[in-house]
Amino acid sequence: MKIASRPRVIIRRCPTYDVEQIRRIVREGLEELDLRPHGRTLVKPNCVASGPSFPHAYTRPEFLEGVLRALQDRDDGRVKELALGERCGITLPTRMSFEGAGYYPMLKRTGVKHYHFEEEPQVEIRLSHKERLRDYLFTPEPVAKADFFVNCPKFKSHPWTTVTFSMKNYIGIQDDRHRLIDHDHRLDEKIADLQYIVQPQFIAIDAIVAGEGRMLTPIPRKLGLVIMGNSQAAFDALCCRIIGVDPYAVDHLRLASERGFGSLDLDALEISGDVTLEEAKAMAKGFKVGLVRVEKYFEGSHITAYAGPPPEPERTDYCWGGCPGALEEAIEILRLYDEQCDEKLPRMHIVFGAYEGKIDAAPGERVVFIGDCAKWSGNLHGRLVNVESLYKDRAHKDPYHAKHDDIFAKAVTVMRKMATTDPSEPLRLEGCPVSVAEQVLTLVELGKTKNPYLSPADAVSFSKGYLGWRGKSLVQRLSGKPYQIHGPCERGQAAPEVSPPTLPDAE
Repeated sequence: MKIASRPRVIIRRCPTYDVEQIRRIVREGLEELDLRPHGRTLVKPNCVASGPSFPHAYTRPEFLEGVLRALQDRDDGRVKELALGERCGITLPTRMSFEGAGYYPMLKRTGVKHYHFEEEPQVEIRLSHKERLRDYLFTPEPVAKADFFVNCPKFKSHPWTTVTFSMKNYIGIQDDRHRLIDHDHRLDEKIADLQYIVQPQFIAIDAIVAGEGRMLTPIPRKLGLVIMGNSQAAFDALCCRIIGVDPYAVDHLRLASERGFGSLDLDALEISGDVTLEEAKAMAKGFKVGLVRVEKYFEGSHITAYAGPPPEPERTDYCWGGCPGALEEAIEILRLYDEQCDEKLPRMHIVFGAYEGKIDAAPGERVVFIGDCAKWSGNLHGRLVNVESLYKDRAHKDPYHAKHDDIFAKAVTVMRKMATTDPSEPLRLEGCPVSVAEQVLTLVELGKTKNPYLSPADAVSFSKGYLGWRGKSLVQRLSGKPYQIHGPCERGQAAPEVSPPTLPDAE
């Protein structure tokens, strides 16, 4: 598909999660944009986490039901398959997140098929643009084969990329093993590369209750809006402007625009609806984004954080896309499950990147170095300590051979590391990045806080989801069906046709 040459965004008022009102609004949006679903139509929500502990982290089922029913209303007989698909947060079964979000009853009511992306074959997408991080990516087969792609993100802040609107929602079109590759200080470039896999003909964002500050545990902010559009870059740029963020300061938006995925300029965009841009700005006044350096985030707590630059300091002096942000999410998760988390945690010092300053650790205070690129040399507890970088250039990370550990393997790794490290010695967590789950487990071990992964409230749904996931994967292996398929793959009509924008001739 070609990127829309006439980008349009529609802002509509919708104060509650009323399915029929959402259905009518979305149907009218599709009509105004002259869009009809066809072929393999795939809807992608944002369901990174769900359930009572994460009530504002995901696209609500009422919103999705309205969108799905509107798509059914607009079907003129050309839809071969209408499906919803997602890969939720790393290590959690998508089945668990779908259940916690209330998606299954909604899917049954609408008669819509669903995909758990980590249970589908992963196919290879070749990249050829000059700025690519690597030559190929892997994505679930239903994404690659989509003819009409509908992106339904949640309107949220993000601690790594400022915002998570339409483009950032693409992290969920990769499974765990491929998602973590390049999820580091070049995360924004990874997101821009993912745009070459598929493009949405239609976007509808759940901004009825938005999320401020964080990704997994956002602070709810009632906006009462449904925003729709036909161009991802223009759509995200307008959402940024609603909350007072310059879209050119959001790197993945700027990069995607530079590569031909659409303009971020307001004068290139046609805005309609029953809410003006100025009215939407007033409704979102004071909206908090999540970009806070880890040192500032933990001020006044039992954790003192230190962050040096990642391995390519000429690009950035801070790893916005990796381990520091994961620690911020980890502590917020622990606070959800244990109200005394901050009191239980002992005084500790956590170091990221190539840090060169002093670590003010008193005797008995634990020092933790997180991530392969952690590097430091200095005096600690009366003796010289030298921590070497373990970072390997991304050229050595081959998606063909990528592996991943589930939560049980991660738990064993963390416990083994804790058991074999002298408490008086620095603790080193390896990985690039070290996931939220591993950092949660580490803090649990250090502070003896309640373990979210052992929560009785989630045990049944996790076990059911995990066994269903592993069971299906085993059946596929026994049948000889490969999980990762190499070589060119069949692409649907939603595969983008992209040409970089023509720059004006220099005078």
